[in-house]
Amino acid sequence: MRLRHADGTAVHLGYCANVHPVEDVAGVLEQLAVYAEPVRLALGADRLGIGLWLAREVAAGLAADPGATARLAAELAARGLEVVTLNGFPYSGFGDAAVKYRVYQPDWSDRRRAEYTADLATVLAGLLPGDAARGSISTLPLAWREPWPDSARDAARRHVDLVADHLADLAARTGAVIRVGFEAEPGCVIERTEQAVAALAGFDPAYFGVCVDTAHLAVAHEDPALALKMLAAAGIPVVKLQASAALEASQPSDPATLTALARFAEPRYLHQTRESVAGGLRGTDDLDEALRGDSLPGAAPWRVHFHVPLHAEIAPPLAGTHEVLIRTLTELFGGDTAVTDHVEVETYTWQVLPAGSRPGNDLELALGIASEVAWARTELVRAGLEAES
Repeated sequence: MRLRHADGTAVHLGYCANVHPVEDVAGVLEQLAVYAEPVRLALGADRLGIGLWLAREVAAGLAADPGATARLAAELAARGLEVVTLNGFPYSGFGDAAVKYRVYQPDWSDRRRAEYTADLATVLAGLLPGDAARGSISTLPLAWREPWPDSARDAARRHVDLVADHLADLAARTGAVIRVGFEAEPGCVIERTEQAVAALAGFDPAYFGVCVDTAHLAVAHEDPALALKMLAAAGIPVVKLQASAALEASQPSDPATLTALARFAEPRYLHQTRESVAGGLRGTDDLDEALRGDSLPGAAPWRVHFHVPLHAEIAPPLAGTHEVLIRTLTELFGGDTAVTDHVEVETYTWQVLPAGSRPGNDLELALGIASEVAWARTELVRAGLEAES
């Protein structure tokens, strides 16, 4: 699905397929039929963007077999789908019963992360539509915050340089420009925008920038306008926007609020929780820790890293951080130029929503995703874009 900015930029809108994680090529092909094409049809769109998540072994296999990549590209085209972006954050096992801290491994101090990202770039170059200006890959924000000694930081820089060489060679050989966006996330080496500016200093902006995830931006209690101005001043491009909303509790000391929040504490993913306090933020690595009552004051709103469906009404006393997302869209697309051209709806938590809110079958999930993408399309038009297809 594409929209157009007044400056002529084609803005690609799609959804992230890590919501149905699979770890073989057959599974990737099946998800196109079971989910992605039904989402497109429900939207009435001629084409729909899908941000594939390719597990490590899938990426390696496709990168080594151009014929298999070409067959995947043909299947995408036959179903009215296009790929301009990949999610390269999870390495493998994203659908496991307990992911938690493992999602940050291997980090950028490990050469395997560079090899995985390079393979993703090779595959994306083979999938990219001929009329797309460029491709993007989102990746983890270097590493979890600890341990992160100078030796790890230096190794990460060497591995980023290896990927830069690969991206430059790929562009020279294929004409496909692929950029990598480091995605700030609570608890990581890069959690807030000022940390991104410091960590990415000296990275080639032709190939590296940030992936702005608006749920993460909200949990970090950042102002979108200030964050984007900071990035622009540092010359760091917004490679990709992940349109997402986090969970918010305005009165976390209220017993009814705590009861409502407890329904979102689940064993698969981390749900970092942050509260704004004098002089900064206080936080926990997971929601269940916050609910124990000995880590956060509970005097100000909590924001929880739990991606909630964009179109859904969140039952009081809880809410979603949709206002942060909408303000981010205005900042990105309401000016004279488009700040980015890739927008990806990324609600990967459908299957761990509280009982009664989860989709009951594949069709319900597809229709829920379609409703999210439709919501995002409406808000993008309100922000100043013109819908094309």
